[in-house]
Amino acid sequence: MAMKFDDDGVPYVMWGSNKIQLETNPVTEKKILDKAENELRETPEVVEKALAELRELIKGENSLYVPAESDDFLLKFLRPTKFYAESAFQKLKAYYKFRTTYSEYCDNLSPSFNRAAFRHSVVSILSPRDQHGRRIMLVESGERWNHRVVSLKDVFRAAQVALEGAMREPKTQICGVIALMDMKGLCLSQILQFTPNYAKMALEWTQECVPARIKAVHVINQPYIFNMLFAIFKPFIAEKLRTRLHLHGSNIQSLLTHIDPKALRKRHGGLLPEPEIPGDVLWEMLRHYEEEYKLISSYGYNMNNNK
Repeated sequence: MAMKFDDDGVPYVMWGSNKIQLETNPVTEKKILDKAENELRETPEVVEKALAELRELIKGENSLYVPAESDDFLLKFLRPTKFYAESAFQKLKAYYKFRTTYSEYCDNLSPSFNRAAFRHSVVSILSPRDQHGRRIMLVESGERWNHRVVSLKDVFRAAQVALEGAMREPKTQICGVIALMDMKGLCLSQILQFTPNYAKMALEWTQECVPARIKAVHVINQPYIFNMLFAIFKPFIAEKLRTRLHLHGSNIQSLLTHIDPKALRKRHGGLLPEPEIPGDVLWEMLRHYEEEYKLISSYGYNMNNNK
């Protein structure tokens, strides 16, 4: 299963009848435009006002270098915060302060520096969207994850790279993202990779910093030992995320009440054909945008650039 290019030079891969690629063009589907207006208050008047207000707020943050002149960049933060400029500004600051505070997890967040988790298919966003237009991020946290080959840091960095790609998509900005975490085969040596400090850091990123609508987290195939792992994370899970967290165990029918089987792999009760798309294909697709990733990584606090 190989990556191809369309007439505009955009990489894609076919999975059965599904053409999967990063969709960076403006949204034209009426259903999605209606969702943007109804759920996010996205009208021309609101957008214009929010863009202007956010630009003014950014001007006052002298140590922060971001492309404030770019509507596309600002919309990435305005859509998840429903076009409230102050909320978008707080999200933007939190996002880049996180990158400064946890630089070892956030430096060089481009595909070329982060291949391992994709090569071993631990992290993927390559599948059709679900029935609500949401991107699905799959994280293989059990038997498919060899932590001696792909470290926990590698997994978190790859998740950021994958989600950064998805966050470039206007449709994903509007519809959001869901996470599917397959814990089949989770063992004690894997659990020992996690610490309370890591859990606090990862949930700070998820709940406070990342400019994405995290609509649900589905955990499947988790063994009894998963309770040890969940105990590490539980103190840091806010109420909003708690209501969106679903622990399905081996009950695939429970998962299918949330996600259309057309968007799921066969081993997860879905209808996508085999073989699955290899992880390296996703890496190759994201690497096509390497220069854009490098540019994104140049933004942040305490940069030597003039705004």
